[in-house]
Amino acid sequence: MPLTMNREVFITCAVTGSGGTQDRSPHVPRSPRQIAESAIAAAKAGAAVVHCHVRDPETGAPSRRVDLYREVTERIREAEVDVVLNLTAGMGGDIVFGGPETPLPLAEGTDLAPASERMAHIAECLPEICTLDCGTLNFAEADYVMTNTPGTLQVMGRAMTELGVKPEIEAFDTGHLWYAKQLVADGVLENPALVQLCMGVPWGAPDDLNTFMAMVNNVPDHWTFSAFSLGRNQMAYASASVLAGGNVRVGLEDNLYLDRGVLAENWQLVERAAGIVERMGARVIGPDEVRKKLGLTKRAPV
Repeated sequence: MPLTMNREVFITCAVTGSGGTQDRSPHVPRSPRQIAESAIAAAKAGAAVVHCHVRDPETGAPSRRVDLYREVTERIREAEVDVVLNLTAGMGGDIVFGGPETPLPLAEGTDLAPASERMAHIAECLPEICTLDCGTLNFAEADYVMTNTPGTLQVMGRAMTELGVKPEIEAFDTGHLWYAKQLVADGVLENPALVQLCMGVPWGAPDDLNTFMAMVNNVPDHWTFSAFSLGRNQMAYASASVLAGGNVRVGLEDNLYLDRGVLAENWQLVERAAGIVERMGARVIGPDEVRKKLGLTKRAPV
């Protein structure tokens, strides 16, 4: 398929994530205040969307506490800068098996929650967007599986649609896009859909360009997509996504460094991505244009 470059690009900042990065950089935010302040700084630097997880304020470990999401949500909505809020709904699908010879009982780190519990903070906070990890994946760790069964995805997807929250389909491989199209065909998700192509996450789609274009070519033409890769390839994929017709995601969830040996802050990654987009001859669009493009409704602070 011939490439059609995107000339009107929005940038998503993935602010903190749930990986074990909290002790690898002092810039990875932990508390709700720190997460919100980092998101607000990213918005000021040009991010139209901020994608937020929450962490235990003391340890930095990933959390699903609704009160932490509520605080982050309200701090961002009360800020003087406008931004589209995107909350994760990916937590609560983690299985860690005991090992190849003793898979049961499940090991420490397992966090397998009912679909309704995984959606509790979404129903409470009503972000404009929330993520839907559209499949199961073997992660890098030997016995850890990110679990999202078709039944769970149907329940969560319908809940998002009923709440008026736009699902951002997280696709870690081509099969995830295949099932996403089925969810739309079944009326679980609305058409057109929003997709995030997640490249280079072990052991999903590798971040070579052939695989990337296979992912792009499996996104329906009338859908909207963004893409990212991990670590040193984060900025390269900002360029690749725009060239392929998509949008951009950067942030400390996916990459800790601005340059070799130089730890980044979220706003710096957004600022650099915006410079890349503009030097390619595209325009970075803001939150109001994103809402119009995706059919989102801005929500006021509670």
